[in-house]
Amino acid sequence: MLPERTDVLVVGAGPTGLAVAATLAGHGVEATVVDRLARPPVTSRAAVVHAHTLDVLERIGAAAPLVARGIPSTRFTVRDRDRVLLSVPFRTLPSPYRYALMVSQTETEAVLAERLAARGGRVLRPYEMTGLTPDGDGATVRFAGGETVRARWVVGADGMHSRVRELAGIRFGGPADPGESFLLADVRVESALPRDQVALFLAGQGPLVWAPLPDGVVRLVATVPDAPRDPDAARLQALLDERGPVRRPDRVTELLWGSRFRIHHRVAETFRAGPVLLAGDSAHVHSPAGGQGMNLGICDAVALGDTLAEVLAGRPDTLLDGYAAARRPLAEEVASFADRLTRLATVPAAGRPLRNLLLRGISLLPPARHRIALRLAGLTHRPG
Repeated sequence: MLPERTDVLVVGAGPTGLAVAATLAGHGVEATVVDRLARPPVTSRAAVVHAHTLDVLERIGAAAPLVARGIPSTRFTVRDRDRVLLSVPFRTLPSPYRYALMVSQTETEAVLAERLAARGGRVLRPYEMTGLTPDGDGATVRFAGGETVRARWVVGADGMHSRVRELAGIRFGGPADPGESFLLADVRVESALPRDQVALFLAGQGPLVWAPLPDGVVRLVATVPDAPRDPDAARLQALLDERGPVRRPDRVTELLWGSRFRIHHRVAETFRAGPVLLAGDSAHVHSPAGGQGMNLGICDAVALGDTLAEVLAGRPDTLLDGYAAARRPLAEEVASFADRLTRLATVPAAGRPLRNLLLRGISLLPPARHRIALRLAGLTHRPG
């Protein structure tokens, strides 16, 4: 049952919302977390947790249990079919986590939910938000069943189609086109590709990400025009034949699940409007290239939870303006980085030899490889 009043109402129980609530709980602040779904989803898009995100999760006790559920990827490679154009090792990262952790978003959510429960919190389901009335002392939030909750602060962690953002009147910049179309699936494959690294295949038809997950599963993500709602194994095999290895081609042996989604490159005009605060996909969305989205959202969440706890302890609420001012430029930069990776993959045929030569040249320069590793790992976002 929903409470009549709460200090913090977190709308959305994905990784971002759970991380906000777990962070607050660690400061002794009880947040009310609601989600419109009756149960957590069993499929998800994100499949990697980077080093900086693990550093952040360590602060709320979530890094170690998450590492136990994933597998380390010690290298990121960029390929043109059989040729490795760029190889980026993570062994020199200035972090205890010198790898990218390959783990399904469902496992990340499960660990964060366990951390929240261990600190006395829980998610209330299913509650669909339908109204938001801010005022000088907080906001009144209405739900589809007629319930209302009075909150001092409302956190929108409800994803790309955020109702919180919409009802708060915060503009979500971006083009009016339908956005990039992506196909994603978890498969089992017979493959000669190393299982300790992620591969980004560059192809004229668009990029293909090949990412190993625990239990012999491989996550495939590809841009495709008009992706089918329920891709079959033959469609995924065709993608691998079109963009993947040639000399020793992959063979799909089992399709576990598949789906599609569309993504715009968008960033909210502000991450704070009075008592309303945004984090994660409600504040920024972009191409999945580089696996940055969920990672940025989790880091938003912990920063926001720490800041809200300070404000609730009596510090001025202008600290929340500082949160918004610090996180929005990072979102702009991540969106730009993901866009550059996507455009790199779709260079016209005439420009590909030069692109490939450039990438192979970078691969020979350890300082350049190290800078790319830092960027992929999110460590360039770490406060100095």
